[in-house]
Amino acid sequence: MQTNRRILITGANGTLGQATARYFLERDAACHVFLGVREKRERAEALVAEFAGRAFLCPLEITCDEAWMAALNQIEAQSGLINVLINNAGYHDDALLVTMSHAQWSGVLEANLSSVFLGCQAVMNPMMQQRWGRIINVASLSALHSPAGQTNYAAAKAGVLGLTQSLAKETARLGITVNAICPGHIEGALPATWTKEQIKAVKRETPMRRFARPEEIAAVVFFLASAEASYMTGGHLKLDGALV
Repeated sequence: MQTNRRILITGANGTLGQATARYFLERDAACHVFLGVREKRERAEALVAEFAGRAFLCPLEITCDEAWMAALNQIEAQSGLINVLINNAGYHDDALLVTMSHAQWSGVLEANLSSVFLGCQAVMNPMMQQRWGRIINVASLSALHSPAGQTNYAAAKAGVLGLTQSLAKETARLGITVNAICPGHIEGALPATWTKEQIKAVKRETPMRRFARPEEIAAVVFFLASAEASYMTGGHLKLDGALV
């Protein structure tokens, strides 16, 4: 196992990205965590200040190949070759298919699927050099149980699962594992348009009668990035409180 992990987390200013970064920083004193962000960097900057010398801001436009190369060059210069990638960034732009614009379709596919392709491709060479690596792709419950109004998002996240399984077979003999998680609803990351009544209704539909705490999802990511997860690759884990 790599004793000094260099970890890049995309979407590191969001609820799950923040929780994941903190989970690693608090439990692995030897790791360096690079917070991939494009804009709205305040929360990431606060984490960098709190864990000075171990957390670093990493400007990254996830849909740009050149930006990925610049990010990996920064990581190598500051810490060494990257060996853990957590593809967490993405967004949804919901609409019924009959009214969905081409921009809504392509934007969501680019941000949620093409970005994962670019990130995985970018880290292949440094991970192969080390004969060790961990890639964790954050998909969504929508990939497994697709709701109406999310044809773009559901297709993108289902594509992430297919990419994960295929890439895992390509890297299985190289010491590199590739896995995905499919979170359901997460506290602090619920749709801004939901009313209190909607939130209560969805909780009632969830057998656990609550949403996931961000650190519960982060704990699974932490395991998948560990040496103990060395024989698990090409899989996806459903984290939804038995909703589906």
